[in-house]
Amino acid sequence: MNRALFDDDHDRFRTTVSGFLEKEAVPYFLEWERAGVVDRDLFRKAGDLGLLGTAVPEEYGGGGVDDFRYNLVIIEEVQRLGLGGAGLGLTLHNDICLPYFLSLGTDEQKQRWLPGICSGDLITAIAMTEPGIGSDLASMSTTAIRDGDNYILNGSKTFITNGINSDLVIVAAKTDPTQKHRGISLLVVERGMPGFERGRNLEKVGLHSQDTAELFFSDVPVPAGNRLGDEGTGFFSLVRNLPQERLSIAAAGIAAARAALDWTLDYCRERTAFGQPIGSFQNSRFVLAESETEVRIGQEFVDRCVLALNDGELSAEEAAMAKWWSTELQKRVVDRCVQLHGGYGYMLEYPVARAYADARVTTIYGGTTEIMKEIIGRSLGV
Repeated sequence: MNRALFDDDHDRFRTTVSGFLEKEAVPYFLEWERAGVVDRDLFRKAGDLGLLGTAVPEEYGGGGVDDFRYNLVIIEEVQRLGLGGAGLGLTLHNDICLPYFLSLGTDEQKQRWLPGICSGDLITAIAMTEPGIGSDLASMSTTAIRDGDNYILNGSKTFITNGINSDLVIVAAKTDPTQKHRGISLLVVERGMPGFERGRNLEKVGLHSQDTAELFFSDVPVPAGNRLGDEGTGFFSLVRNLPQERLSIAAAGIAAARAALDWTLDYCRERTAFGQPIGSFQNSRFVLAESETEVRIGQEFVDRCVLALNDGELSAEEAAMAKWWSTELQKRVVDRCVQLHGGYGYMLEYPVARAYADARVTTIYGGTTEIMKEIIGRSLGV
């Protein structure tokens, strides 16, 4: 069954993305895994090829095409090549951070930041999670109190993707600590601002080449001109952008499952036991058949969600369905693939082992599976 999602332009874009990643990421990936961070030049080289900011109007240096299928191509090629950690920074930059600058930025802010975001000279991050809270964003303790033309920012954030490399960090903070949801605003903190410090590059179970850091803010003077959107509307801006974020994670989950399954199919055809390929055993065939069926079904739903997003019709509930189902599927399929690889599946020289470690967090970040089910359940009137 052919996917009808893409046209010739997307196929040409896929060829460009694949060639770029094979040349600029694959040879250096294991080095980045050991270092815990990718080389910043990866972003600049991606920008040179037009792989960043495809949705940004051409006047700001972008591709001028607001079509999430291009984002999907990058997601799929990153996973196909086993570059989960290294590619996550690119997809966060494109899929999750960029929409805030596009939808909330003033003309002045767009002129100031979008060209660098598209060229890869300005790497982005978004800081919501705090050490004491997870999904309960309304309870955040980071504050930004207005003082003349500045906000004085105090607090800390953790688990921040692109935390080390980032030049622009969208920080959610309480501009009115007496309020919950309506007291949150979004401020762009720039590299080098006084009082802004980065903590550890956190050691994770997987996604080792993705820099994930703690951020600290001590009386950071953030110009009022760095606020995205109106004061007190930050929480609602986060909610509006979450469906695309969750769809991006869902798409990566399906793509990672597909990649692991394809590697395993090749392994099961080549590896022999008791004088025959291990894929010829009934249990192996059944496991592979189950995984192939589930991945194809999941892909169909994600593809439909991508088209709905393009049409402005993707609901929060549908995005939550895609996110929890695809990431839980990712975990199941990759686990089966490790089992079929036997002892080799536990060796990090095999991409399936790295995929296994990378998969564990996907049901947590972007909203846990339990939160996704709560969103869906509330929509059912129960």
